[in-house]
Amino acid sequence: MLRVIGAGFGRTGTYSLKTALEQLGFGPTYHMAEVFQHPEHVPVWQAAGDGQRVDWDALFAGYQSAVDWPASAFYRDLMGQYPDARVILTVRDPERWYQSGRDTIFPSGARATEEDISPEMRAHRHMADTILWNGIFHGQVLDRAHAIDIFTRHIETVRETVDPNRLLVYEVSQGWEPLCAFLGVPVPDGLEFPHLNDTESFQQRRDIQRGS
Repeated sequence: MLRVIGAGFGRTGTYSLKTALEQLGFGPTYHMAEVFQHPEHVPVWQAAGDGQRVDWDALFAGYQSAVDWPASAFYRDLMGQYPDARVILTVRDPERWYQSGRDTIFPSGARATEEDISPEMRAHRHMADTILWNGIFHGQVLDRAHAIDIFTRHIETVRETVDPNRLLVYEVSQGWEPLCAFLGVPVPDGLEFPHLNDTESFQQRRDIQRGS
């Protein structure tokens, strides 16, 4: 059963938050990285993106929290399914968010063709297109002004619709204190807050995976 629901977009420090939540005892934490590790989850997310009913309890069995896409795209559904869960909205400067996304996860003209990728990666790409690039950004994520407008309006919508007693609007640069206060747990003694998956490390890991 989820205890924490992340409502923030990808590239807002969600991997750092994932690690921090696990260090605080709210793990395992579901993140896009889990989808790559569990390709059998992709059809479930595809069904959700297609508007079909999903068994969230089955999908999140064993997890205590979920952050990042694709889970954050369904934060409202998850709030209804887990009414006692707290909601964390990760935010960052919109221009820096966009550039980080453009340098890492946003689709581009350099994409491999469908013939060059595995069936599993093809299914993953289709899921991401359905939920994210077409579903959230209407096929215009590479339009900076449009994408930033979607990003800022999402933040406003979450702020306006989630009970403030249930919501933490959070920048990972704030570290442990606001996160721990919100979750009602002590700040870890002597443990540095994790700052992970920045653009440079993301690109290095991607290059290794590509064999370049």
